[in-house]
Amino acid sequence: MFSYCAEPDTLSTFRWFSCYLTNGVHMSFYLSFVKVLLLLAITAPVALGFGFIGAMAARSHFPPLSWLGKGYIAIVRGVPDIAFFLFFVIALDQALEWTRHKVLCPEWTDPIRQGSDFIVCAQAKLPLGTAPEWMHETYGFFLAVITFSIVFGAFAANVLFGGMRAVPHAQLETAEAYGMTRRQTFWRILVPQMWVYALPGLSNLWMVLIKATPLLFLLGIEDIVYWARELGGTKTSQFTSYPHGDWRMWYFLFLLVFYLAMTKVSEVGLERLMQRLSHGQATTGGEAQRKAAA
Repeated sequence: MFSYCAEPDTLSTFRWFSCYLTNGVHMSFYLSFVKVLLLLAITAPVALGFGFIGAMAARSHFPPLSWLGKGYIAIVRGVPDIAFFLFFVIALDQALEWTRHKVLCPEWTDPIRQGSDFIVCAQAKLPLGTAPEWMHETYGFFLAVITFSIVFGAFAANVLFGGMRAVPHAQLETAEAYGMTRRQTFWRILVPQMWVYALPGLSNLWMVLIKATPLLFLLGIEDIVYWARELGGTKTSQFTSYPHGDWRMWYFLFLLVFYLAMTKVSEVGLERLMQRLSHGQATTGGEAQRKAAA
């Protein structure tokens, strides 16, 4: 980064740290924070979409669809997150490669499963062996987003299902008495009001999602936990030019501050959102706002 970084052994303390913290490997560490924020930005709305679809299915009057929605909620919520993450990523990756293998290599006669090995033709690999590194990283990130979304979508579905049931049934009956169809009642009466009941649960789910981002490390993605361990440890080849002691405590302390800051910002934002949603609602929060305005 700086011209004087060519000979680290001759540098003073300040210059040594300026070179150490701006080294290319540290830039990968800083980039990993962007990965975490990007994961949250993409996963949250996708998981909410999964949850909304799951909640709609669970409250459906068509029994098979209702069973499907409730089964999705029960099964995914009942499996430990780590077990689901490790199993689903492998299963999804192999399912995609198996499908490509059947389409691209119909002449293949050898079995795909050979003992504990899963072998497909070179054209079916995802990504291809000749693909650049960024495509491998993007593909791994895509699998992580899908896995996070399915897991947290099940929890969101349970929260939204409870929020839908919390809307006073008398309001739905009134809407039907005014001639609204079931679909109009759902979209114009039920959905706008359910959010104020569902937001506390969704807020907790958002906090859990933030805390779950270190699971990227288990999926083979070089996230902030991976780099904190690599850069802070002494038995690493990342910094042969900048040897140091065991600094993992300081790196993980930095991660602690980062997650606490994320939590605080989220609390402020969610509190403002709750105040906005409570405005005019027949809830404790809405009543408090009416009394304050009076």
